[in-house]
Amino acid sequence: MCARKSLVYHRLMPASVEVHNTPDALGEVLASAVLAAVQDAPAHQPVLLGCPGGRSLSPTYQAIGRQAARDSCDLSRLIVVMMDEYLSERDGTLVHCSPRAHYSCARFGLEQIRGAFNKDLPPVRQLPAESVWLPDPADPESYERRIAAAGGISLFLLASGASDGHVAFNPPGTPRNSRTRVIPLADTTRKDNLRTFPDFGSLDEVPLHGVSIGIATIAQLSRSAILVITGAHKRFAARRVTAVQNYDPDWPSTIIHECAGGRILLDQEAAGGITVQ
Repeated sequence: MCARKSLVYHRLMPASVEVHNTPDALGEVLASAVLAAVQDAPAHQPVLLGCPGGRSLSPTYQAIGRQAARDSCDLSRLIVVMMDEYLSERDGTLVHCSPRAHYSCARFGLEQIRGAFNKDLPPVRQLPAESVWLPDPADPESYERRIAAAGGISLFLLASGASDGHVAFNPPGTPRNSRTRVIPLADTTRKDNLRTFPDFGSLDEVPLHGVSIGIATIAQLSRSAILVITGAHKRFAARRVTAVQNYDPDWPSTIIHECAGGRILLDQEAAGGITVQ
């Protein structure tokens, strides 16, 4: 059994703000929160963890693996709920991109998230491959039903786009009541993806569509949520998110202020001169 860690979530509006020295230090704190959510869940029930792809949460994913191995945690009932996936066109229909593509969220979930979690765990305690979920572009609403049927998301980890505040693939202007759906990707989001996935040679190689959870999905189907913003290149994003107290459709990651147990975790580079009360 995983060593128990005490963690109490409170509903805060606006979300609380924490600043940590480095992304690695932040990742260790957040990993403890994730494993506490696993430990605190009723026995024999699945524990859903909302996860973004990309680099922002990579230190956290690595820290979860280290702490899980150190504390003999059982991740076999954990379910990783991926936020989105890129789409490609096949015979006039939008379908998941190839899972072999360097930018595939399915690939990221299996290799970078599940791989990090399971690295030093015995098979009986590992996260199963089938427990990495993705929304289906052919029936996006089924993702919402599947999440709700499993009891909702215990903890949703979020990241913010650097230049436009997108969360998942929700671009600026996304309404508060948006649900899981197929989305034309904003050019600002696609440009951010060039940095997230450096194997893209040019903007022309970045997909034009994705399937993504919505803003309402995040706020209504999660019992707690934590937004991570790290790096000097995201200092503007940190300022935009911490300057408001409610959802601003011009900067979608501000939904963190309307999530139960909302927390914003920054590193020193992203925080800049932000003052934390």
